[in-house]
Amino acid sequence: MTLRPLTTLRAALLLGLAAALVACSQPATNAATIVPPAATAPTATTSTAPSEPTAPATAAAAALPTMTPATVTPATVTPATVTPATVAPATVTPAPEAAAVPASPSFDPAQTQIALRRWADGFRQPLFVTHAGDDSGRVFVVEKPGRIQAVQDGVPALFLDITDRVRSTSNEQGLLGLAFPPNFAASGHFFVNYTDAEGSTVIARFSVDATNPAQADPTSEFLALRFAQPAANHNGGMIAFGPDGYLWIGTGDGGAANDRFGNGQNPATYLGKLLRLDVTSDPRAPYTIPADNPWVNADWNGTDVLDEVWAVGLRNPWRFSFDRATGDLWVADVGQNQHEEVNFTPAGSPGGINYGWPIMEASHCFQGSGCDSSGLTLPIAEYTHAGHCSVTGGYVYRGAAFPALNGVYFFGDYCSGAIWAAYPTAEGGWAAPQALASGITLSSFGEDQAGELYVTDLNDGAIYQLVTE
Repeated sequence: MTLRPLTTLRAALLLGLAAALVACSQPATNAATIVPPAATAPTATTSTAPSEPTAPATAAAAALPTMTPATVTPATVTPATVTPATVAPATVTPAPEAAAVPASPSFDPAQTQIALRRWADGFRQPLFVTHAGDDSGRVFVVEKPGRIQAVQDGVPALFLDITDRVRSTSNEQGLLGLAFPPNFAASGHFFVNYTDAEGSTVIARFSVDATNPAQADPTSEFLALRFAQPAANHNGGMIAFGPDGYLWIGTGDGGAANDRFGNGQNPATYLGKLLRLDVTSDPRAPYTIPADNPWVNADWNGTDVLDEVWAVGLRNPWRFSFDRATGDLWVADVGQNQHEEVNFTPAGSPGGINYGWPIMEASHCFQGSGCDSSGLTLPIAEYTHAGHCSVTGGYVYRGAAFPALNGVYFFGDYCSGAIWAAYPTAEGGWAAPQALASGITLSSFGEDQAGELYVTDLNDGAIYQLVTE
């Protein structure tokens, strides 16, 4: 695919949305379209005090496509087999705008072939992989029904089981996120994001077992944050500790269809936002609000915004990540029926960002031919639903095993299993050729302590390592 130049688009506020997962039937394209990395924050004025959150409306859950559950078998490590990569050549057009683009890596998609090496399998609906940063060598695999497995030296062991309190009946419900704070080795605390029996989002802290630190204590749950979800889809799920040591939480817009609940641009709700909380400074408190959160002492166009909010205008940021080398923030936001998007925010941003939903779907006016996109941050890459359905955000590769991948951001599509490689060009723009057609149900990317990357196959129950040939 030919990448088009960066252009500035205009767009109209017409609220709407759609289910996150859409059937994939058309031929897949080979490259993500590159669009402008505009980053203008909303206008701020001084405010007297933060407001309290308002409870979102309630509604029946929308009908969602059915995922085939993975076969439940004990997790075992299988011999490594490498799947050949398919790298499509791409014609890259220099971008006229290059604000906040990091230094260009040495990645050459024509010379570097990406593959997936089967690393472990036998998991039940795996949807995330991460590490504890404790030098233990463990890799943690999150299973949607409510379990976390710790894999060390190729051997999996149950770390936490909270299936008794996790609701996982819908596609986008379950145990959805896991994050270890920088002080985990000393504190033994970690955080999860799950859907409770009532369908609400719960951010909770757990602790390792006092008598067996290799396992977590399921009775140690400490509630950090809970908020209602008006529908069973668009529940977000990602939590991560940023380079600032704070916990970042991606929330969906409440689901149903067409931003029915009006949350994307609503400053008085947690939904459709990126939240930023201090959950480690005072372990006796659920959380405190960082003093430099963008709307603590400011309004958004004369309207108060919840102090927890760092960014607005998101539809369903299923996976986001921080570049461990630069601190840059990458947010992949699931689109409606037509466009999937990847947003780049450089390290050091003060926040107060509006990613555009539902004014925009990616860089396009949502349900309209003309709208005002001023003040919105547009994505740096996007792709259509031609053969795809739902973006799965990934990571910038910073491992040592495959130097040719250094500085490249990998993301994929849940339905098609396509994986793209996004990187800044020497001309000051972005390129995003498709690097692999994997064919897996790509539910998530993950990263170990060494910076090596993994992907999860929800339906097959397997974990793959991203490698080069």
